[in-house]
Amino acid sequence: MKAVKYLGLFCMVLLLMYSCKGPQPEKKPKITIDTTFYPSFSGDTAFSFVAKQISYGPRVSNSEANKRCGDWLIEKLRTYTSDVTVQAFQARAYNGQVIHGRNIIASFHPEASSRILLASHWDSRPFADHDPNPANRNKPIDGANDGASGVGVLLELARIMHTYPPNIGVDIILFDAEDYGPPEDLQTQQGEDWWGLGSQYWSRNKHIPSYNARYGVLLDMVGVPQPSFLMEGFSMYYAPDVVKKIWDIAASLGYGKYFPKQKGGFITDDHYYVNKYAGIPMIDIIHLENDPQGSSFFEHWHTLQDNLEHVDPQSLQMVGDVLVRLIYKPQ
Repeated sequence: MKAVKYLGLFCMVLLLMYSCKGPQPEKKPKITIDTTFYPSFSGDTAFSFVAKQISYGPRVSNSEANKRCGDWLIEKLRTYTSDVTVQAFQARAYNGQVIHGRNIIASFHPEASSRILLASHWDSRPFADHDPNPANRNKPIDGANDGASGVGVLLELARIMHTYPPNIGVDIILFDAEDYGPPEDLQTQQGEDWWGLGSQYWSRNKHIPSYNARYGVLLDMVGVPQPSFLMEGFSMYYAPDVVKKIWDIAASLGYGKYFPKQKGGFITDDHYYVNKYAGIPMIDIIHLENDPQGSSFFEHWHTLQDNLEHVDPQSLQMVGDVLVRLIYKPQ
């Protein structure tokens, strides 16, 4: 009985001591500091690469401007890596014309088994079929945003990876003949597979037969001022985890306004064929607009006004910053 008596007294003392302490301070959450080194991306340098492409004139497949710009792209990439492959191919266009194209592939850390794929198309549209002036609709376009902007970002990333080799393998693919699809007045009579001829060829005939990547990122129309990079439909269907990863990175950098977590339409772009035929989950960072009354694309899409004047280095900067984080953040 004594033991029980003293035990009760002891418990009362403990209870009194605890009640006298008052409210306990909340535990502070553990703060994780990211010590990863991230090289600086230059939107101005990316813009200069866009301007260089435009200087050759419209880069329509089979044209002299396409040949000269392609030669420059190959030599430029060879200053950043010795591992550059030129994949020549032939494809038949919607009008029966045979396209003589070149996909250009540059690899970094080629011995690494863990790889990511970054891509854009480098050709431009043979006709401005959405131009407000009917007299312009058979003229070729500069494609400053539609093609050259994505390539400009990838060239700047290549320059960075040459100076600061990444820990993972990275492959850059510049697809040819993406934009040689039928003009607007024929599109109801033609299938969608007349687009993305270069990516269709590569996806069925990889430059390395056993090539694979964990995932891929396509860039298209990324130089639009005040961009709206909605979560494109096929990207969400094939690789929603990759979309989430990249949009989370954008939000962490303060770019959430431009990478809103909102779904956009389904776009038959190069990434569609990489998913469908190559089996590599690939997403599309592409400017899309929620306008049920008009086009999903930017105002000057497939017009003569898709020129250098309508490319914003700050938009290139944002996309480049996001991809630098993707490449150099521990995977």
